[in-house]
Amino acid sequence: MADKRDYYEVLGISKGASEDEIKKAYRKAAKASHPDLHPNDKEAEARFKEINEAYEVLSDPQKRARYDQFGHEDPRTGGAGAGYGGFGGFDDIFDMFNGAFGGFGGRGGSRSQNAPQRGSDLQYNLTLTFEEAAFGCKKEFKFQRNATCDCCKGTGAKPGTQPQTCPTCGGSGQQRVTMNSPFGQVQTMRTCQTCGGKGKTIKERCAKCSGSGFVRVTRTVTMNVPAGVDDGQNFKTIPGEGEPGRNGGPSGDLYVTCNVRPHKIFKRDRYDLYCDVPISFSQAALGGDIDVPTLEGTMKYNVPAGTQEGASFRVRNQGIQQLRGTGRGDLFFTVHVEVPKHLSEKQKDLLRQFEDSLNGREYERRKSFGDQVKSYIRENTERFKEKFDKK
Repeated sequence: MADKRDYYEVLGISKGASEDEIKKAYRKAAKASHPDLHPNDKEAEARFKEINEAYEVLSDPQKRARYDQFGHEDPRTGGAGAGYGGFGGFDDIFDMFNGAFGGFGGRGGSRSQNAPQRGSDLQYNLTLTFEEAAFGCKKEFKFQRNATCDCCKGTGAKPGTQPQTCPTCGGSGQQRVTMNSPFGQVQTMRTCQTCGGKGKTIKERCAKCSGSGFVRVTRTVTMNVPAGVDDGQNFKTIPGEGEPGRNGGPSGDLYVTCNVRPHKIFKRDRYDLYCDVPISFSQAALGGDIDVPTLEGTMKYNVPAGTQEGASFRVRNQGIQQLRGTGRGDLFFTVHVEVPKHLSEKQKDLLRQFEDSLNGREYERRKSFGDQVKSYIRENTERFKEKFDKK
């Protein structure tokens, strides 16, 4: 167990993290190492498994509490603490105190392992293009989960045979033991050592599932992705597509989270889009129609004469469709004036004539800056004179 990393470290969170913080950290970490984004990368696959293992423990309050107390050496899962103090393992110590404080001869509220148990939930990260997320689409994907073995029908026993009632516990999954404790002798119930708490024993195991009652299967799901989903959003829950339950318990659910690939032109903030548009010096000075990209193609937009570098404009209702709504966000674009690099001599002469004709009258910022420089020099003339005199 020493080579296992701390689960909090795996998800990059503190020990006092809330449930929401754990979920957000998991989604971020799972996305970064998802096998779909790192094909044939064994290290990414290993990290992804480690992240899912950490989340499975930290998202369950009971598992998290035990992990906070014992770390990876949780005695209830067969850790290195078994056999401590001559009681046959920490599990017996828990049973002893449950018996002492929950009523002698009883287990004090412990769960029977052969009671119906709900299956674990699963999460699938669905990769989408920017356009698929914006407009919605129909997607088919495959994932793996456990399913009840069709050979033994989930019994774990070889076909033609049946599990037998455990002779040690009589089918209860628990056995009564008497122990010495600091309080004297106590009677308590502990997990049956013969059947492992299942209440049944299998003489001949099913060859297909090796006695587990479950086999690994690949499931195919086709679903409609609604327009407007965003990166990292958990937008779909498919009931019953998680891990199967035990002892007649219900199956868990499948949660679908989307990973949206970045766009070459646009950046997204909620339902608004942002992009940069280059324009020529003439377009900025004279104004006129320019081509502005949108998700549907391009549109004409009339920029005013005298448009400055870095000016931003807004186009309403050209953003992302609101998720399960009717409105759309807006498109914001910023213009960048492009200065030509390679000019002919004739072009340079024309620009010089143009510059001379202005005589600085049209450059408001330059004029203002020049006035500020002159004012600064006037205010500091004496100081400048002193400095030069010393030299």
